[in-house]
Amino acid sequence: MRKLLIGLWLLLPVAAWAYHEGPGQERMALDATDAKLTLARAAAAKGDWPGAILHFEAAAKEMPALDTPERVTMARQIRLSMAKAKLNASQLVDARRELKDLVKELGEDSAVAGDPARSALLDEAREAHANAQYYWTWLMRLEGAPRTEWEPEVEVARQTYRLLAEEADARGESKSAVSHMEDLEATVKLARLDLEELQGLPLPSQ
Repeated sequence: MRKLLIGLWLLLPVAAWAYHEGPGQERMALDATDAKLTLARAAAAKGDWPGAILHFEAAAKEMPALDTPERVTMARQIRLSMAKAKLNASQLVDARRELKDLVKELGEDSAVAGDPARSALLDEAREAHANAQYYWTWLMRLEGAPRTEWEPEVEVARQTYRLLAEEADARGESKSAVSHMEDLEATVKLARLDLEELQGLPLPSQ
């Protein structure tokens, strides 16, 4: 028994090293990711969007291998949060591109339909992308872009808001449905406003 205990004692450093190099490394990476996310959310709550972006970027870099559905969803949520922060920080070009890529990726993921969490993430990404398209259209019009250039942009937002409103209504989420319908009406109004009327309005908050 004494020899067995000594043998087990001698193996402890080996086991600790194996854990540190395997599961321990992943645990440390997840802890670091959570710490960065806490900082990012705190910065966002204060309206410190540049700070939030930096912390979301750091969280994305700390993520361990995306070898489980939960980690894939977590990484996508970080990307969405970072894109939203960029939208609020007036980094519209980057936010719009990243949201478009994320919506496409989620839309092509066959697992989304059967997963409420992923479906909700897709809806959230669609809404954020539609918002980006709306602001983008507003700026294009102010810069004097021809209708042939800005109309396809606002049409993307219009179709997305309509889809979100219909899906929310089908789920019985009347408050969300009304909110999306209001966004839809805003896109229709944006397309119909004369340039002089548009120039007299304040830029919408992001």
